[in-house]
Amino acid sequence: MPESLHIQELIDTYILPWSINIALALAIFVVGRKIADVLLKLVVTMMSKAGMDLMLVTFLRSILNALLLLVIVISALDQLGVNTTSFVALIGAAGLAVGLALQDSLKNFASGVLLVVFRPFKVGDTIEAGGVSGGVEEIGIFSTTIRTGDNRIMIVPNGSIYSGTITNNSARPTRRIDMVFGIGYDADIKKAKEILLALMDADARILKEPAPLVAVGELADSSVNFNVRPWVNTGDYWAVRFDLNEKVKLAFDEAGISIPFPQMDLHITKSE
Repeated sequence: MPESLHIQELIDTYILPWSINIALALAIFVVGRKIADVLLKLVVTMMSKAGMDLMLVTFLRSILNALLLLVIVISALDQLGVNTTSFVALIGAAGLAVGLALQDSLKNFASGVLLVVFRPFKVGDTIEAGGVSGGVEEIGIFSTTIRTGDNRIMIVPNGSIYSGTITNNSARPTRRIDMVFGIGYDADIKKAKEILLALMDADARILKEPAPLVAVGELADSSVNFNVRPWVNTGDYWAVRFDLNEKVKLAFDEAGISIPFPQMDLHITKSE
């Protein structure tokens, strides 16, 4: 009888409470995982409907899943009577240490998220950012891949891009070309203006609307400078710019209009 009482006391004191706690901890874990799965699906659906990049959605889902799992495990351990206060403090300290060690990486990650969310540029655009100019090949979470005009691949950290000025040359369907052509003070201004307008009128790539601008922009020290500003489709920008430079030079030469260039007069005095 005393032995039976001892066994019953052991069951009531240890086995039964621990069995209940273990069962409750398992229930917390299982139910918590099901709730977490529902939340994850809901968040992924919302992000996808918002038009967020698939890579960013997948990455954020992984982070959220890890955080929810951590909360579930801590709750289950707390039910088992484990002191989770020190455990949470340890995780916080480890997170702080990792954050300090990966400060630059976290900055690049945050910048990558902002680039994907706000979309200042997209794949295929030609941009100037982070000290690099070229076409965007890929927008990653930590870096952006840019192909330069001479066919080099540049991997630029997203932090460098987002923290500076971003110039998107492909953001609009049309662009204005800003050029300056100088003629000598003895040249015929009206004739030069007519030549410039005729050259742009003859080029089908130059848009009629907005109309090209040709105007005397400056009476410089050694030249009369014309501001020439035609509008073109963005894809024709460089081709028209290069062609116009060549055509203006040839047309001015044919018309006898001089284009001033720096000169130096050297006077030699012969001393007796």
